[in-house]
Amino acid sequence: MPERTSYDVVIVGGGHNGLVAAAYLARAGRSVLVLERLDHTGGAAVSARAFTGIDARLSRYSYLVSLLPPKIVRDLGLRFAVRKRTVSSYTPVVRAGRPTGLLVGGGAARTRASFAELTGSDREFDAWQDFYATTRRLAERVFPTLTEPLPTRAGLRARIDDDAAWHALFERPLGELIEKTFHDDLVRGVVLTDGLIGTFATAHDPTLRQNRCFLYHVVGGGTGDWDVPLGGMGALTDALADAARRAGAEIVTGCPVTALATDGRTAEVTGEGCGTIGARHVLVNAAPRELARLLGEPAPPPAEGAQLKVNMLLTRLPRLRDPRTDPREAFSGTFHIAEGYDQLETAHGEAAAGRLPSAPPSEIYCHSLTDPSILGADLVRRGHHTLTLFGLHTPARLFAADTAEEPATRDKLMVATLAQLDAQLAEPLADCLAEDADGRPCVEARSPLDLDRELGLPGGNIFHRELAFPYADEADDLGTAAARWGVATGHANVLLCGAGALRGGGVSGIPGHNAAMAVLEESAAR
Repeated sequence: MPERTSYDVVIVGGGHNGLVAAAYLARAGRSVLVLERLDHTGGAAVSARAFTGIDARLSRYSYLVSLLPPKIVRDLGLRFAVRKRTVSSYTPVVRAGRPTGLLVGGGAARTRASFAELTGSDREFDAWQDFYATTRRLAERVFPTLTEPLPTRAGLRARIDDDAAWHALFERPLGELIEKTFHDDLVRGVVLTDGLIGTFATAHDPTLRQNRCFLYHVVGGGTGDWDVPLGGMGALTDALADAARRAGAEIVTGCPVTALATDGRTAEVTGEGCGTIGARHVLVNAAPRELARLLGEPAPPPAEGAQLKVNMLLTRLPRLRDPRTDPREAFSGTFHIAEGYDQLETAHGEAAAGRLPSAPPSEIYCHSLTDPSILGADLVRRGHHTLTLFGLHTPARLFAADTAEEPATRDKLMVATLAQLDAQLAEPLADCLAEDADGRPCVEARSPLDLDRELGLPGGNIFHRELAFPYADEADDLGTAAARWGVATGHANVLLCGAGALRGGGVSGIPGHNAAMAVLEESAAR
């Protein structure tokens, strides 16, 4: 039970963004209560022992860190660190009847040689270097704005100060830029994947949802690097919970919030088993759909996730069909499967027509190669490794007939997806899977509907709703602190602090930071 009946701030949801907000506000002297429906904090950013009797702590849902600003780590004194991967990506392919692949990493000279061997010249590598030099300049200018009040569209464009990049990434479909820049189908596909993570779109989608997803995947940290969380993703949320408690925030788990009422000045939050609690401000670290439910208001337009998540534990890394490639290198970065440019477009078309993709695209990486601490000492000694797979173009609508007890479509898709991986291996993946204490293979899958049931993500959408460009439109009313920070709702003292806020999405803490800043700015103005 909460210790009090009223607080300055009540935060609904103990995911990483809610914990960031709690830590900032408690450090500023506010009384803060976090209510979490599950029996633990962390939301989608948790580490779990997914397999019975096995000492392996997998980042079960979200699994890499890019968007978390170092500023938040410093401000909150977090005991948390990340480690860079030595290889960015490896993409196997068969060319001229011979298994080969594209390795990005290990230094510029090695990457150039891999491009040249695959494509027959230096052209694609030079284009790659120029392309990502542009995205890095973009990242250096955009990323700092994510923890500042919202810039206007014109203000962000001026800050980027590159009209060609602005036009290509903010105004025209991403496919146009990719096709203009690169000639090789495989290279084009590797670039496009950053626009399709959890996003069901084609390269030429006129809504530009693929552009917005791409932007969020290349601006992180001002570099676009995706790093491995040491100790697993749960190490971050554990550090955040510790920081919030040290600052004086109160965290109550096992308390689902059932209702929220507000008159714009004060609010009341009702929780199952923890009564009704008063608050000056309520920060909602849940999807806009959940906020509408709590308020008794009409639900927003439905969101739809589009990913398959598969976690595995192996007794050894499998050998590749290309014997020249060391599996320890290939799997330490992002291992792309069936993600050629044409393959991605074909998979989208099949899924849009209501069919599972015939060649399901996915990407895999091995956390334990970079951070063996997630495995028990005996597993490390015996050479075990984790694999994390993230499948694309699998919208929630495809799983409509599945239930929690009978997930037939999910299981069929998992088999088909792993078969695409097997096609790149010199031995069956099944021969490498570890077994749990009950003798079952150490493999688990999650569809978008599983994420909806388990985490409250609407339609399994990992961003809570469609991502938005990180600016305010010129017509937007920025007259309140909440609007200026991109966390406003239809109620003055109820703010979004989760991924559904503007500049939300990914493991970032940015919406939590921004909601806290809005509360403090409003209080200072009184």
